[in-house]
Amino acid sequence: MIAMLEEPETQSLHQRILTEISDKITSGEWQPGFRIPYEHELTIQYSCSRMTVSKALSQLAAQGLIERRKRSGSFVARQKSQAAVLEIHDIGTEVEALGLTYNYRLLTHKKRKVKVADKSLLDVPSGTTLIELSALHSAGGLPFCLEERLISIAAVPEAESVDFAAIAPSAWLIGHVPWSKATHTIGATGASEAVAAALHIAIGAPCLTIERRTWTSDQPVTHVRLTYPGNAHSLVAHFSP
Repeated sequence: MIAMLEEPETQSLHQRILTEISDKITSGEWQPGFRIPYEHELTIQYSCSRMTVSKALSQLAAQGLIERRKRSGSFVARQKSQAAVLEIHDIGTEVEALGLTYNYRLLTHKKRKVKVADKSLLDVPSGTTLIELSALHSAGGLPFCLEERLISIAAVPEAESVDFAAIAPSAWLIGHVPWSKATHTIGATGASEAVAAALHIAIGAPCLTIERRTWTSDQPVTHVRLTYPGNAHSLVAHFSP
């Protein structure tokens, strides 16, 4: 008799925990990266067993709403973004499509002559002046993508006077420079020390990289390397016969 009476109550508490935590996440009250109260804190809050709490958290993790980290606790998961492989699009638009607040910060910006090492990235004549940029794109207050870019001033002279601290180079180029050809190279890398520091991930953590080259009238315009935390990004391609 006791077991029969307790089972509905346990189920009710399980559903209540699920609903209340998921509502806080989907409403934005708990942002990506927010630490969920520890299991023992939830057992006190809901006056239930630790097994009931653990079952609810496991279900939330299976739904992709939270991440459970050993010895660290549970955290609101970042939504996994999707990039269309065969499209060139603005990163800000990509972030906003996830329903997250977008922020952009210019990290470095300098003008220099092309180097030998640049030839494999942007095939421009010796002596060509380049703009070298790095920038961090954030989603919901968390690092989303590191952008490292070279722009040929010979192809886009107006880029020399653009304030890239005010507008992301990806957004400006899409809006101002028509392109006639592009290539994408997709790879997986371990985060270098610099990349790890920028994206707030561990050194060596898996990352997804997209390298893109664009041309206008057969003249090289830009090379960009976009680096994303590997566990928060996926690629999508659409095909037709």
